[in-house]
Amino acid sequence: MAVWFVQKRKKRGAGSHVGYTMPSPFASSQNSDSSFLRPHSSAPLVGSASGSNFMYSPSEPGGVGNSRSWFTYEELVEATDGFSAKNLLGEGGFGCVYKGVLADGREVAVKQLKIGGGQGEREFRAEVEIISRVHHRHLVSLVGYCISDHQRLLVYEFVPNNTLHFHLHAEGRPVLDWTTRVKVAAGAARGIAYLHEDCHPRIIHRDIKSSNILLDNNFEARVADFGLAKLALDAYTHVTTRVMGTFGYMAPEYASSGKLTEKSDVFSFGVVLLELITGRKPVDGSQPLGEESLVEWARPVLTQALDNEDFGGLVDPRLEKNYNENEMFRMIEAAAACVRHSAVKRPRMGQVVRAFDSIGEISDLTNGMIPGQSTVFDSAQQSAQIRMFQRMAFGSQDYSSEFFNQSQSSWRSGEHGNLNH
Repeated sequence: MAVWFVQKRKKRGAGSHVGYTMPSPFASSQNSDSSFLRPHSSAPLVGSASGSNFMYSPSEPGGVGNSRSWFTYEELVEATDGFSAKNLLGEGGFGCVYKGVLADGREVAVKQLKIGGGQGEREFRAEVEIISRVHHRHLVSLVGYCISDHQRLLVYEFVPNNTLHFHLHAEGRPVLDWTTRVKVAAGAARGIAYLHEDCHPRIIHRDIKSSNILLDNNFEARVADFGLAKLALDAYTHVTTRVMGTFGYMAPEYASSGKLTEKSDVFSFGVVLLELITGRKPVDGSQPLGEESLVEWARPVLTQALDNEDFGGLVDPRLEKNYNENEMFRMIEAAAACVRHSAVKRPRMGQVVRAFDSIGEISDLTNGMIPGQSTVFDSAQQSAQIRMFQRMAFGSQDYSSEFFNQSQSSWRSGEHGNLNH
């Protein structure tokens, strides 16, 4: 098996810091914050290849949490106070999301899907059945669903602390500290690895982005909206130019092949890692001309940082150098591997999880590649692919433009990015 990364850097002591004294989520000490990397639920859990803790069980008549999994439209109207504007959590390509309270007192998030009745009821139930069986501490669980005339609604558990996008990019927010950023990255990686490697059938998310990573009050990451892109695709099979995903997170091969794979999700996760490292949005029109795309701007800077171990030009200046150097190197290493132009040279999410778990050791992320040399890269060809993809995204198809909403997330946060490679 090829080795992911051959580190050319000099050995550092485990305690190497730059103006940083907080305990590390990567550390192995009993006093560290590393518990989020290990299963610790009191409930019986089944082990997995990705090292994650989860329950993946067949559907039961009682539904999730011993409650029925289907709801009447009237029940959800009552739960959301008539889908009141005051309960609106967000709006995105898949529909509006409202906070609600069920009759038994549970707080939920109710998503009104835009797919309408284009998909048959049997097909919709079958897809929802798959999603509802997925339970993992780093995934947002589906509580139930509603089919009423042309309405399709999904009911999720409510995650109270907004999104990663909100905490990283919203105006006036406190700076997200490094320990929390690492914690969120590792948790989200575990959730996505479970979808890819431990679900049966395996699930490709298709829309990984910082606004689809919800946070609880302990800043544990919960990946949302997995499976929704396939629901929408199934509902609109007659729309040949429909574009799935979010501008700014899309893998380059999608522009040429139109196919999404697990490695497309890996690329999107790499963009999220770049957001955590740099504090920048995936696309930022306020940046200098030619540097609006986070991935395009970061590629040469990532290579330089890994070669020279100089992180100054890459790291979010708001951190004021309050980070662990070993952790930063590993995060940059993972981001560089995930956003490789060549899909086959990107790691699997399980490898990313193991890299987070093995800080200080040689990781397995290179797939035999030297940093910055993932493939024979044709920048002009890639630029042409991006221009083609932009035409697909912002052309006359209403369905395409929905998925490139630049201002709203599908849950709560603000701007989306645009396409990069």
